[in-house]
Amino acid sequence: MSSPRVRSVTPSLGEIQAPVHDHLDQVAQELRRIVVADFPMIEQISGHLLLMKGKLFRPTLTLLASSVEGRDAPRAVTLGAIVELIHLATLVHDDSVDHSALRRGMPTVNSLFSHQVSVIMGDFLYSRAVAELARLGDIEVLRTLAAATTEMTVGEMRQLGAVDALQFSEADYETLIRSKTASLLSAACEIGGIAGAPRFRKALSLYGRCLGMAFQVADDLLDYTASEAEMGKPGGSDLREHKVTLPLIAALRKMGTAERAEVEALFANPSPEDAQVRRVAEIVVELGGLDYARNRGEQFADEANAALSDLPETSASTALRDAIVYAVDRSQ
Repeated sequence: MSSPRVRSVTPSLGEIQAPVHDHLDQVAQELRRIVVADFPMIEQISGHLLLMKGKLFRPTLTLLASSVEGRDAPRAVTLGAIVELIHLATLVHDDSVDHSALRRGMPTVNSLFSHQVSVIMGDFLYSRAVAELARLGDIEVLRTLAAATTEMTVGEMRQLGAVDALQFSEADYETLIRSKTASLLSAACEIGGIAGAPRFRKALSLYGRCLGMAFQVADDLLDYTASEAEMGKPGGSDLREHKVTLPLIAALRKMGTAERAEVEALFANPSPEDAQVRRVAEIVVELGGLDYARNRGEQFADEANAALSDLPETSASTALRDAIVYAVDRSQ
């Protein structure tokens, strides 16, 4: 397979979004329209969430996918807003499950209000997304997003149901990130294809799934390499929360008895100390866990690039290729 690294310099997200920049502004407007509610607390929380909506990466993929044949798809703006709404709902629920205090450098809903409010607000966002899908009346889009949200929920339950975290295998990890991350990126690209480039629907779906795998591997690497200022949350939070990701899985295969004991001690501690987290992170680095994960992420990136091989050369398809490089290089 050819490498996705077709540029010597990593593209910025702004460059990737350039072909659909104006439509992204409309996505933000659609988000506000969809979540409006005649209830003060919901209005307050919605306003907070829209401030922390992030970089609109998923709506960007929907808009680009809809434009790969060089023409606009009017429905894509609303579809992009729906995808972002589903993504926000998952973040609200995840933060509550993980008892996270920060998201993108801002207080989470559960830290500002309560876990109960956070769960109900996530449900509200999901219900607004479903209502908007019903208004559009496109059964294929509805079917695609319903399958993705079901897969995400099952993935979350699979993670919560894991009995021994340190027995989590690489196959288990890939199943998990395919469900929790890649499924929504795949759906975001597929519904863009449904709206504007139906003959490339399957290719775009596959691209999104492979991109999602590469994206999550890079995200898990960032937990070891990025600062708190870059992440918007404390570094090492995966280890602190006893989450087993690919760098640790790869390192565990090479650990001796003493190193394994240090990892087991961290996972047995409900509130690991900073020094404990730093030491386990050092072990992961020393045993090549980060290098292994980077290589695996590159393989997923190659697969995403190959999925675009039959698409026409347009500014949108070029941006989709650049999105692969952007996703992987965040961890470098």
